[in-house]
Amino acid sequence: DLRVRDMICHSRELRGLKLYACLPSRNKGRLYKEPESAHRDCFQRDRDRIIHSGAFRRLKHKTQVFIYHEGDYYRTRLTHSIEVAQIARSICRRLGLNEDVAEALALAHDLGHTCFGHAGEDALDHEMAEYGGFDHNEQTFRIVTLLERRHAEFDGINLTWETLEGLAKHNGPLRGPNADPIATAHGIPATIAAFHQKMDLELESYASLEAQVTALSDDIAYCNHDIDDGIRAGLFSLDDLRELPRLSEILAELDQAYPGLHPSRLVHEVIRRLIGEMVENLVVETEQRISSLEPQSVDDIRRAERPLVAFNSDFITQIREIRSFLFQRMYRHERVMVIMDQAKEVVRGLFRQYFAHPESLSEEWRDQAMALEEPRRARLVADYIAGMTDRYALREYKNFFGIKVFEE
Repeated sequence: DLRVRDMICHSRELRGLKLYACLPSRNKGRLYKEPESAHRDCFQRDRDRIIHSGAFRRLKHKTQVFIYHEGDYYRTRLTHSIEVAQIARSICRRLGLNEDVAEALALAHDLGHTCFGHAGEDALDHEMAEYGGFDHNEQTFRIVTLLERRHAEFDGINLTWETLEGLAKHNGPLRGPNADPIATAHGIPATIAAFHQKMDLELESYASLEAQVTALSDDIAYCNHDIDDGIRAGLFSLDDLRELPRLSEILAELDQAYPGLHPSRLVHEVIRRLIGEMVENLVVETEQRISSLEPQSVDDIRRAERPLVAFNSDFITQIREIRSFLFQRMYRHERVMVIMDQAKEVVRGLFRQYFAHPESLSEEWRDQAMALEEPRRARLVADYIAGMTDRYALREYKNFFGIKVFEE
């Protein structure tokens, strides 16, 4: 097994990976030891396990911003995750990092999202307030370490330390002077803290460059595809984008180069150019930060005093302007808010139904729920609802309460 592993890892590392990339030959292992694959390295195997998970398949019918009945062209959690993976792989290729690690993290990073996106998460967090709350990043970690039950010998999908580290530190270190402010305010999520007792995740340090790339690829993806979906939905127009200085410049350049270009082509040209600029800015700034540190291993990356993957300060201002625009014009648009309020009511109603009447859960969950005390039963119900697709949640709500919430 060791010979096979070394051959696979060596072939990968001859493809131009930097010394400070996540190298398969230097991985820190899995919680449960397993024989190595004969034809995949450890990080390729992680990616494949994520793709074959039930939670990944359900992303197809989970909301990004628009619920499925609003149309087939809007992004879902699945298409968002694929877009993040594509951007992350492209950046890693430029930087000499391990694309497979970034792809695994990108495809897994939203596994813990509930039905109805952030509205569902907010509703479930409210219902779970007395029982530790609910956070989709922690839920992702629960899924890959506990809730996916496909293997005979362990719960979860037994990912490598490096992939688990990237998921746990999606927003940065969880304790210490560089800790993510949310982690500082609310403490380390219980699931991650419990796992950390079994396998030290080095919660004070930054994650690998691959994990840092994936986190910012997430930002690049949603900023751009939400512009596309917002225009398609009629929440704002191309002309409204001229309020944003850089987008106004891009539109002016396109107006001059392609006068009379059809709006649908114009939208895609804007987004194509904006993604390209974001990626280029991130790569240049990251290369400068890496050069100043001169890391010799991934552990040098983790011990750094700041994240090494970043945009420059001027570009951060531009991204904040885009986020603010999307927040006001899209996420808080009256039409979106009405639908999200209805979605929250669905999640709240389902939680109260299952919590008070655990016998109404599906057979696989029912017996276990009925035997649990309130705190653990609440967590089980949250796990159950978080795994639901939009369509299944709406169908269950109608079955219990006789109400069809959204008209198709």
